[in-house]
Amino acid sequence: MTINCKGSLIDLSQPKVMGILNVTPNSFYDGGKYADEKSVLQQAEKMLEDGATFIDVGAYSSKPNAEFVSEEEELHRLIPVVTLLVKEFPAIILSIDTFRSKVSKTAVEAGASIINDISAGSLDAEMMKTVAKLQVPYLMMHLKGTPQTMQSFTQYDDIIKEITLYFAQKISEARSLGINDLIIDPGYGFAKTKEQNFEVLRKSELFQNLGVPILAGLSRKSMIYKTLNITANEALNGTSVLNTVALTKGAKILRVHDVKEAMEVVMLWEAVIK
Repeated sequence: MTINCKGSLIDLSQPKVMGILNVTPNSFYDGGKYADEKSVLQQAEKMLEDGATFIDVGAYSSKPNAEFVSEEEELHRLIPVVTLLVKEFPAIILSIDTFRSKVSKTAVEAGASIINDISAGSLDAEMMKTVAKLQVPYLMMHLKGTPQTMQSFTQYDDIIKEITLYFAQKISEARSLGINDLIIDPGYGFAKTKEQNFEVLRKSELFQNLGVPILAGLSRKSMIYKTLNITANEALNGTSVLNTVALTKGAKILRVHDVKEAMEVVMLWEAVIK
């Protein structure tokens, strides 16, 4: 199971880690931490040294009830960071966390390698067509509504069945347009209650039937800190526990704030299964 990133084949038979680099002032955990070139470069270098295969850069917070950010502002925050990282780390594999086609195109032209779309094309009718033309891997997340409204869309008759059908339709659409490399993300914390998040994780091995790599984005999410009655800052241990569960369920990419600890999870899990 491989994906093609700028001509390099990334083998996902061994799970990989994607480090999160938010350049937003309001992300739920690390908002505002990386607001200047020095802090961006230091964090990217640390994540790469700790073992990250991918760095996921986001300039629009998608936390529940996140404030709207214009396309111009998203580009203003994002593109200088992409340019800076590609210049400093020429071999870096950048994923871009955006649901906008124009932002995707501009970022890939600046050197990005993957598009990570929380809406799987639902919030921009041109997104999949744009990704197909760019011929980059497309990471599609499950979401109902928008970041501003998603927490009012938590009604499901059968959540696993509905997510599976959602991805089956999205995969079919993406394939018909010529997108070759697809990854799916069940969307923990998006249009799901705490209990629903755990149900999705508990049964997430079923998503392997879709035949594409699965990404788990559990890092410091509210399902962890609300269950443990702690804060996001205290949720690293819980993140490692749930990342371990995700690997046992077939996840091939762990998207995390803390790369070193996630790499340790992968290494220990591999030691167990071998």
